[in-house]
Amino acid sequence: MLFPVIGLQLIIGQVFIQRHFQRVTEQMTESVALEINYAIQLIDLAENFAVAQSALDEISVNLELLLLLNPQMDLPAQDLRFFYDLSGKSLVESLHSEIKLPLRVDLRQEQNRVAIWVETPKGVLEIVLPRSRVTATNPHQLLVLMMVASFILVVISVGFLRIQVRPIRRLAEAAEAFGKGQQMPIHPSGSTEIRRAALAFLSMRNKLDRQIEQRTQMLSGVSHDLRTPLTRMKLALEFMEDSEHLDKDVAEMERMLNGFLAFAKEDQQEEGLPTDPGKLARELTDNMQRAGADIELVLKFDSYNKTNVVLKPDSIKRAVQNLLDNANKYAAKILFTVVLKDKFLEFIIEDNGAGIAKQHFETALLPFERLDESRAADGSVGLGLSIAVDIARAHGGNLELSKSLDLGGLCARLTIPR
Repeated sequence: MLFPVIGLQLIIGQVFIQRHFQRVTEQMTESVALEINYAIQLIDLAENFAVAQSALDEISVNLELLLLLNPQMDLPAQDLRFFYDLSGKSLVESLHSEIKLPLRVDLRQEQNRVAIWVETPKGVLEIVLPRSRVTATNPHQLLVLMMVASFILVVISVGFLRIQVRPIRRLAEAAEAFGKGQQMPIHPSGSTEIRRAALAFLSMRNKLDRQIEQRTQMLSGVSHDLRTPLTRMKLALEFMEDSEHLDKDVAEMERMLNGFLAFAKEDQQEEGLPTDPGKLARELTDNMQRAGADIELVLKFDSYNKTNVVLKPDSIKRAVQNLLDNANKYAAKILFTVVLKDKFLEFIIEDNGAGIAKQHFETALLPFERLDESRAADGSVGLGLSIAVDIARAHGGNLELSKSLDLGGLCARLTIPR
């Protein structure tokens, strides 16, 4: 916005101001040159120096010029002016063009005076006149007016743009919050295009919320419908002989059903709350230690950061708990690190187990993937990591798997943006 305004002022200054004041200076200088040529004619017609000076004295009053004839003076070596005096350059060039005799001009001696020396047959004619007679006065006034007008226009333009940009910024913040699983209120405002974009975003968000709600309600109904026949089957098995294998099958079906429902629900209706990640991590660590796990907790918090982070605490707790349970199931030692930075929060779970091959990192995050038969034998349905991935994405974050550099096993890094 500023570049066009500045460019326009430069063009106007170059094309209009310079040409305008240059032409005015030339016209005013031509008028003064006529008076100087008249004084030179009087000197040529005079019989001697005294008569010539007397004639100059008579016309100097009417012409408002100081005219002095000095037969002993030599003409100065060169014209004198400041390099930034553009109107002075036009003045000097016009005088040399209109007066045919050798002359010199001094624009440095006095700021508001012009001294001119013309070499005549009877001596050097010195002319002193006000600068206002040969150049336009106060040329800077137009520049000042242009600058003031430009400043006012820029202020108005900035204010207008801020009004238009504000609803765009609110829309961006609402979209970013929705990506983190938060609901930020937004009211369409601004220009027609911005209001249409905001209405389209609200419509999309409402459709997604309704879709999630319908899915949750549908799966809740499935849970109710499936649990009833499962309960009847368990009661029937109680009265059957040699039903050990069937009991195991029913128990596995129940675990699979519970895992699937937990994966599908994801606690989407939970609201984000200011949560202390350190307190949450200590609570999970204490629970693991009471269960007999060998776990070490490390908190890495920057002192300048606020401790509380807006999270869905139950969802985050379940995601981290799944990662900790997974590490405890396949390893003997766990390193639990919580990193809180200005822009993100990280839960890092490392273990000293056998880990997962690098080419299987992405596959392990998919639902119902168990990688090998040993993991299926313990009743796992392969949803622990998938649930953690979905919870991380609901917060606008991600879950990444890698090899632990400290313990040599698996490293799960759950990152949540702030």
